[in-house]
Amino acid sequence: MKLISLLTGLVLLMSANTVPAESLNRVVAVVNDDVILESELSSRETMIVEQLRQQQAQLPPRPTLRKQVLDRLVLENLQLQLAERSGIRVDDETLNSNLRNLAKQNGMTLTEFRGVLEKDGFDYAAFREEFRDQITMNRIRQEMVDKRVQVTELEVDQLLASAASFNDQDREYRLAHILVSVPEAASPEQVQAARKRAEDILARLNAGADFEQTAIAESDGQQALSGGDLGWRKTGQLPSFFTNVVGQLKRGQVSELIRSPSGFHMVKIMDIRGEERHLIRQTHARHILLRPDALVSEAEAETRLRQLRERIEQGEDFATLARSHSQDPGSASEGGDLGWVTPGEMVPEFEQAMDQLGGGEVSQPVQSRFGWHLIQVLARREHDDTAEYRRNRARESIRQRKTDEELEIWLRRLRDESYVEYIVDES
Repeated sequence: MKLISLLTGLVLLMSANTVPAESLNRVVAVVNDDVILESELSSRETMIVEQLRQQQAQLPPRPTLRKQVLDRLVLENLQLQLAERSGIRVDDETLNSNLRNLAKQNGMTLTEFRGVLEKDGFDYAAFREEFRDQITMNRIRQEMVDKRVQVTELEVDQLLASAASFNDQDREYRLAHILVSVPEAASPEQVQAARKRAEDILARLNAGADFEQTAIAESDGQQALSGGDLGWRKTGQLPSFFTNVVGQLKRGQVSELIRSPSGFHMVKIMDIRGEERHLIRQTHARHILLRPDALVSEAEAETRLRQLRERIEQGEDFATLARSHSQDPGSASEGGDLGWVTPGEMVPEFEQAMDQLGGGEVSQPVQSRFGWHLIQVLARREHDDTAEYRRNRARESIRQRKTDEELEIWLRRLRDESYVEYIVDES
């Protein structure tokens, strides 16, 4: 595993006027009351270059790449400053919990994960602080953007109806995107200059320029250094000003200029794919639940369920015993019947034990946070969940689209309302 740290060690700074230009610790940007160092810029630039090489992407000219990387560092710095002013802190306990989850996703313990980092020559302490910053930025974005995004059922209905009318319910697009940004409250001259730059870019694309390389070199969008790649998107996940355009494009086509409050956009359809019907495996199950309390210990609850299981094995009726003994108020009167259970509906311990049972089989006692269960599987079926699945996907698509739009506007406003000065190396 090759992991690249995003940070270098922090150093004590002198005034930008007294630091030699050739030093890695010179200031390359002033961001409100903070600064970005050459060492930070160089470290991030190295990481981006490595990523682009792994993707076998052609590298843009070094000045272009450095500007893109520096712009991203400025935005990250502004978000961290706002988080600090807002009192958002990520304590060590939260950080360690998230690191353990990250290690688990990579099939390792945290100790093993740290060992891999250090074996590859990266500073674990620096990695921890970069990861802390990423969590912090996610939290400030949630506060300033995500929590403000609301999706109504009417919007879901309208999207599904629109998708049906365009025969687009089962279609996903992989898009690439170039943005030429326009400042908030821009003057007519600024708008015209941005339009001219966007028209020049579009002309080069129409003449055969590579979209990915052009995005890396020219785009002001958040995905610029990924070649403008937006990934796979359902129609409802697209920014609203993309929706009508995308439906009219074929695979490989580039749109005309699209105007939005953020600036001028160009999108390319990289690929299109359909979606199969969504079938899920449901289980018809019933259970008997005993809850330990001040009078009944965990061990006693487990023992009682073992005794009930023996009685069922000897021929007594599960439903009758559930009505007499189960402490689940929702199912006891129904003989413990839970109806058709969908994956993810039950707690993990219950679902794991249930999935291992054959038809008619009764489990051993199973412990969950609700107590002790005796589970019986009555039947299984393949259920066509396409309608509900599409509705959930539509809801998430709208939320994602609104979040992307709001994030772009919020970041632009944050940048425009801050003091940022780039320090040009004139040596």
